[in-house]
Amino acid sequence: MVALSNVQFGKKNEDVRTVQKALIKRGRKIPDGPTGRFGEQTKAAYRAEQIAQGFKGGDADGLPGCTSLTALGRAAGFAVDCKGVAAPSRNGRLTLAQVTYHDPGDDSGLAAMQRYAQKACRLTGMDPKFGVPALTTITARESSHNAPGSRVNRSDVNARGRKAPDGHPQNCSRGATQCIPTTFAAYHQTGTATTPYDVVADMCATVNYVRDRYHVNRSGSNFAARVQQADPHRAAHGY
Repeated sequence: MVALSNVQFGKKNEDVRTVQKALIKRGRKIPDGPTGRFGEQTKAAYRAEQIAQGFKGGDADGLPGCTSLTALGRAAGFAVDCKGVAAPSRNGRLTLAQVTYHDPGDDSGLAAMQRYAQKACRLTGMDPKFGVPALTTITARESSHNAPGSRVNRSDVNARGRKAPDGHPQNCSRGATQCIPTTFAAYHQTGTATTPYDVVADMCATVNYVRDRYHVNRSGSNFAARVQQADPHRAAHGY
């Protein structure tokens, strides 16, 4: 039995490995093999599977849903449990097609980042005592505190894909904390903007992502310990 709630972007478990093996068997390419981690390669392979199943446009986003995973399970010989996954309207998750790329012109600088981080902490339930310094350390290192000209990374390994409406490759890291659009969509916070250029929305997605990926606790008391890029006492390190 494979639980849909386990087969989500950023997660690592045996259910993901089962799905990866099924995708590979069906001819979908995952260069690193069945690692058990749902990253960009698995997302691309799952998108290929969705397209083969007849999904189109934003519905072929590489993010498993009950219908597509159940169909894959029937073909590969495993059952699927779709319980325990909230609808997008409740958990804030977006499809990639719902991500927008307009820059609202948010402020830059440390004081602004501290202000935005306070709001992001309120929205995500993180203690600002831990969340604000962690998030502002990330923004300092990723975008020089949302400085103009530093809000999109056009040179790292993520800078690929078709051109998005902002004129840059779709998969580029964007915003104050440099989220890639797929991560931003998967960890989007209900009630925040749909563009990663919005600092609060970008920070909220980052909080949700690090909680899932790095097992940062609810209060954020272990944020800096778990995420080196958020720790001002250690060298910068991608996250």
